[in-house]
Amino acid sequence: MMYVRFPLSLRNVEDLLFERGIDICHETVRMWWNRFGPIFAAEIRRQWVSRMRGFRHWRWHVDEVLVKINGETRYLWRAVDHEGEILESYVTKKRDKTAALRFWKKALKQHGKAEAIVTDGLKSYPAAMRELGNLDRREMGRWKNNRAENSHLPFRRKERVMQRFRRMKSLQKFSSVHANIHNHFNSQRHLIDRQTFKENRSAALAEWQNLAA
Repeated sequence: MMYVRFPLSLRNVEDLLFERGIDICHETVRMWWNRFGPIFAAEIRRQWVSRMRGFRHWRWHVDEVLVKINGETRYLWRAVDHEGEILESYVTKKRDKTAALRFWKKALKQHGKAEAIVTDGLKSYPAAMRELGNLDRREMGRWKNNRAENSHLPFRRKERVMQRFRRMKSLQKFSSVHANIHNHFNSQRHLIDRQTFKENRSAALAEWQNLAA
């Protein structure tokens, strides 16, 4: 949890655990997140989908961010709902119509249709949406897509600490795990009072401890 949720390196986590009386190597932390991260993320996603069944993600914010892998540019596509929950993360080599179509089909299969979809001016979006028949739901405008832009910030901070990625597979794996754990602990503290935030935070941590147990 510490490694995926916070912008910490493997050695940072090793030192923090040592302060708590747990003496392990940083490679053990790497093994833990590689082995258990996807399992925990899948269970969090299953519980989240179950809780959200019947709730309509009425506005999506979609954006793509450039990620360097061994000097080559790759693209991390991300769909975020109107409350900042990350719906889908998908990595591609290009950001053309074909890549956009693959991303849209994956997101729509998981989460159904949205009443409104906010994008930037990338031409791949309307080309793919026209083929899918939902171009009439597209919205675009200055500052309208800030929610998607802001959703990249936690990932960018983590990317710098990790000193970037080596393979597309590891980028896809980490982005998916990171997104689900971010959703689990995302309490929207700017929208609620302090007491409610503390209760939600405690509930999220208790759920995580039950999952880990």
